[in-house]
Amino acid sequence: MKHQPIGIFDSGLGGLTVAKAIQKELPSETLIYFGDTARIPYGTKSPDTIIRYSLQIARFLIKKEKIKCLVVACNTASAWALNDLRREFQIPILGVIEPGAQAAIDATRNNRIGVIGTEGTVESGAYVEAIRRLRPKAKVLMKACPLFVPLVEEGKLSGSVTESVALEYLKPLLKEKIDTLVLGCTHYPLLKKTLSRLAGSKIRIVDSATETAKSLHRNLEMQGIELSGRGGSKYFVSDLSRKFKEQAQRFLGRPIHRVEKVFIEKY
Repeated sequence: MKHQPIGIFDSGLGGLTVAKAIQKELPSETLIYFGDTARIPYGTKSPDTIIRYSLQIARFLIKKEKIKCLVVACNTASAWALNDLRREFQIPILGVIEPGAQAAIDATRNNRIGVIGTEGTVESGAYVEAIRRLRPKAKVLMKACPLFVPLVEEGKLSGSVTESVALEYLKPLLKEKIDTLVLGCTHYPLLKKTLSRLAGSKIRIVDSATETAKSLHRNLEMQGIELSGRGGSKYFVSDLSRKFKEQAQRFLGRPIHRVEKVFIEKY
């Protein structure tokens, strides 16, 4: 089992920030990434649909690619599908919400935590539940930021338009005197510099991708299935657009040479 790959999936490109963090944290591991590009976005889908999609992808990664553990690198899928995935499959399964919540608790000094994410993640209340489970007295303020994903995918990580949109989203959170901001969507780490500048130096930014990679490392060590090897990666999608490789390079910071398309609905 030690030599089997790690599976990672997301609704599209955003989970590549998690894959990048895992590659940095665990360079010896082989990663299998699946982006559900044909059915993105998940943030506006119903919970039942998100659960069905997540189970299909997990079956593909577990049965076809023989992964040893699964990282749900999508906040919306982590919010709605994690329990169903853990009930159906026996391998270790990690989401991105629990590591982000723990990091937020470790970072905050005044117990006022802001979380930005997709509409689906915000509506699920998963971050509020996860943070309050760890610290019941914490005040958690959520804000949906639907324009961030298209801005990131178009490469508009800074500039007047992006800053104007970001400031509009951050204003109500800053007004509540948060001291910690959780990036509750895997696209958002690419906006970290802009968000940090607008939020100010007193606000700590929690990147769930980095925290998930650390949590995965601890989990593999605890299970005794961490690998010391050469590493590597494979990439699958449910729809391959002309722009995918270009956009993926932006998320990973390096080119992707091969991407395979999979008809995921048969799983």
